Amino acid sequence: MALETGTSWKFRHVVTEADTAAALNHITGDQFPAVFATTRCIAMLELASGRLLKAECKPGQLSVGVVVNVTHTAATPVGAWVEAESTFTGRDGKLYVFEVVARDPGGEVMRGVHKRAVIDELRLLEGARKRGA
Repeated sequence: MALETGTSWKFRHVVTEADTAAALNHITGDQFPAVFATTRCIAMLELASGRLLKAECKPGQLSVGVVVNVTHTAATPVGAWVEAESTFTGRDGKLYVFEVVARDPGGEVMRGVHKRAVIDELRLLEGARKRGA
């Protein structure tokens, strides 16, 4: 069954300390606040989009993120829920295009466009292996 334009999927996650920008302080030694990290929010939006593409994947295939163009407009504290929603809007060549939005109890916190590709898992892993040390 082909993914239909307008199909959406969403889920909620409660923000933990591990989800915060402060959890990344050890990487550079910089000090970031203990609020929901932009990177984690993007990951949630990618997960929602990837869930929509599961039905498009044949055995041995998976979907991968290719383009992320989002704006993060508000901070979410630890303990609050964040809801990630993805809506399939069509194709751009081989890429699947999604409108993505994240909300917390105060309203919208992130919005944008995400594009994904369906690829062979073994090809992905082999490419990664060749790039490794």
